[in-house]
Amino acid sequence: MIIQTVNELIGRTPMMQINGYDLPKNTRILAKLEQFNPGGSIKDRLGVKLIDTAFKEGRINKESTIIEPTAGNTGIGLGLAAMAYGLKLIFVVPEKFSIEKQELMRVLGAEIVHTPTKEGIKGAVAKAKALGEKIENSYLPLQFENPVNPLTYYETLGPEIINDLDGEYPDSFVAGAGSGGTFSGVAQYFKEQSESIRTVVVEPEGSILGGGEPGPHETEGIGVESFPPFMKKEWIDQVYTISDEEAFYYTKELARKNGLFVGSSSGAAFAAALKEAQTLPAGSMIVTVFPDGSERYLSKNIYK
Repeated sequence: MIIQTVNELIGRTPMMQINGYDLPKNTRILAKLEQFNPGGSIKDRLGVKLIDTAFKEGRINKESTIIEPTAGNTGIGLGLAAMAYGLKLIFVVPEKFSIEKQELMRVLGAEIVHTPTKEGIKGAVAKAKALGEKIENSYLPLQFENPVNPLTYYETLGPEIINDLDGEYPDSFVAGAGSGGTFSGVAQYFKEQSESIRTVVVEPEGSILGGGEPGPHETEGIGVESFPPFMKKEWIDQVYTISDEEAFYYTKELARKNGLFVGSSSGAAFAAALKEAQTLPAGSMIVTVFPDGSERYLSKNIYK
């Protein structure tokens, strides 16, 4: 196969059955491996959709500057999408996030603006909006409130999963929530197919979906400080709050037992899928999403 642009490789990622764990008889956990996107994460899907939609709606032109608050993966996805147009990129990143993701954004031509770790993603959003007011012909996709975010996964990831399963429906779908777009888009898609499909959200300690207080955590890519505007409570059948210790443990276990080098948000998702398996009848099928790979977190001692 010969491709003309790297973005042709986005989507159609493999799904793998996770083995080596004690599950109820004939129960399966299947994971969508999003690190096989060219930018290494699920957010490649979102980057292309955000840029293409902004052009179609006349919000940007080839002279525009894209400004976005991001932990890194959305920035990389936007960078890949913007490459074809030569757009200027400014990404606002809380200081705590991995240096690898920041370097990948820089190599795609982005300027990185840091905000204090203690201000969280809210501080990055505020800074991005302030920059947008000062910079002429700038555009803020604002993944945390843009309805294009869940639409991306409603249109791509949900149908892909059903296609991977040869038209069969899972008993449960388990996904982490950072911006909430992946979970919301796929949950909506599945609920429209069958109300019997459980849609389950995963968060770290220090996230608020399960009723906790906002606080620090080491698991990157998931966790919310306020309820995402496009996430509906009726889509949430269960919230699993996973500690950093448990997320990192299963991140290492997935490498050792299945040869999967994934990020800590994937470890958290798998930990939640294991818990979900114990609540369902034997023979159930659980589908989860592993959003990215581990290489971009090595400086964070992901395998400590």
